[in-house]
Amino acid sequence: MRKGVKAAVVGGVVVVLLGGAGYGAYSVVSALNGSVVAGGASPVRTGPPDADEVQETTRKFFAAWEKGDARTAASYTNYPVEAQALLSAYRTDAHISQVAITPGKASGTTVPFSVKATVSYDGTGKPLSYRSQLSVVRGVSTHRPLVDWQPSVVYPGLEKGDTLVTGPSDAAPIEAVDRDGVVLTKEDYPSLGPILDELRAKYGDKAGGSPAVELRVRHTGSGAADTPLVTLTEGRPGTLRTTISARAQAAAEAAVQRFAESSVVAVQASTGEVLAVANHRQDAFNAAFLGRLAPGSTMKIISAATLIDNGITTANGPAPCPETAVWQSQTFRNLTGMTPDEHATLSDSFARSCNTAFVKYADEVTVDLLTREAEDRFGLGRDNWKTGIPSFDGSVPASGGPDTAANLIGQGQVQMSPLNMASVTATAITGRFRQPVLVPQSLDGRELAQAQGLSAGTVAQLRQMMHRTATSGTAAAAMSGLSGDIGAKTGSAEVDGQAVSNSWFTGYRNDVTAAAMVQSGGHGGDAAGPVVAAVLRAAG
Repeated sequence: MRKGVKAAVVGGVVVVLLGGAGYGAYSVVSALNGSVVAGGASPVRTGPPDADEVQETTRKFFAAWEKGDARTAASYTNYPVEAQALLSAYRTDAHISQVAITPGKASGTTVPFSVKATVSYDGTGKPLSYRSQLSVVRGVSTHRPLVDWQPSVVYPGLEKGDTLVTGPSDAAPIEAVDRDGVVLTKEDYPSLGPILDELRAKYGDKAGGSPAVELRVRHTGSGAADTPLVTLTEGRPGTLRTTISARAQAAAEAAVQRFAESSVVAVQASTGEVLAVANHRQDAFNAAFLGRLAPGSTMKIISAATLIDNGITTANGPAPCPETAVWQSQTFRNLTGMTPDEHATLSDSFARSCNTAFVKYADEVTVDLLTREAEDRFGLGRDNWKTGIPSFDGSVPASGGPDTAANLIGQGQVQMSPLNMASVTATAITGRFRQPVLVPQSLDGRELAQAQGLSAGTVAQLRQMMHRTATSGTAAAAMSGLSGDIGAKTGSAEVDGQAVSNSWFTGYRNDVTAAAMVQSGGHGGDAAGPVVAAVLRAAG
């Protein structure tokens, strides 16, 4: 090789660089790397893409997507590997073709667009149309304008781990009916939408139906049941009987609409059958069954039972209510405005929801005493409930330090869902733990959780205290006007980072118990209380 001539391999191509021509060498290498070049070349662009870049990038991305060229389309995104996988599945797994994409008017770097396509499977096709949007960003290393990749670009609502598939459903469709044979649909009862999907996934093959052919979202990341989008061939639904009461469900649906981020469950105390479950949340999460939050003073039902069952005090025994109580250097206080009462009984302090009365007994409650009461008598915290759909069984861990006292008032490490608290109330007023069920055990013969339950003496005292709370205590305003045998307990749970506490309430009327939680709802009687009362009025 001549003096002053160098050979470099760049991207698999031999490039000849002339010695002594430093600018020439720099220009070639820089151009191949897409970095800053000298001698009059365009500088690297920074900042948000301009209108021309947004238009050109989306045009190329849409064109490749329409042709089914997933690799090329993905190359115009900032996460090409993830994008290619989902765009490939769009055509091969979801069987979507004849794609036509119409971009809307861009707003800065965001471009709305509409999609019209055809879903086909085994000779049957259906039209598919929807709207979505994307944003164009500057590539971190390449500085190219790129589609900011999100699964929702391909179809609105898709999340990480989701994909689209078309074919025979994994489970046959079901026609879920309530305890009296009334058909339950997500159109009439919106909260039941995700629950019906779960029921179909688990019991579709047991209900006697035949599968449909459909386009659906497969939630491989979260493990949730598939979400049907387009039905190409109708399946034959099987009938699935649930324990739901359509009347109670309708009341629950209406009640949670009054408050954002609210959930409620109603249970028949004598059987454990779930009569209603409703959620009003932006994320469609079934917090009524799966929520894991501190239940505040509704926990005092279990705490009071612990004190009674272990001979520490009784409903009419002492439970002084001082202004403050200190446990292992942590100071606990009552709600603002509560008058101290050094001569209070447990019933007095329960009805007023006095925190310090329960904290003062922390010395006599060993680390795991509350845990054993929750597990052995109320059936909580063993991870063995089989309701028919996914549910959380509550958690009352054995905790030392300040949490020993905090757990007694439903803070610390205690976690519950409205389902758990409705079950706690059912056990408190009947003495028997009956694991909640949404689908009758007879359908699949699954083994239900068992627990010891409570003695008749403890039940009598808990009922007396809850009745007093509902008629003259902190729950009286919410329960006003309800006839029959009633009782309740309020709760407010402080959460780090929230300016307003979560509102909790659990109560009973005759043979029906209900519990509700409203995030950032304030005092238990202010938000969760009216929700529970409305459900008890309809179902109790």
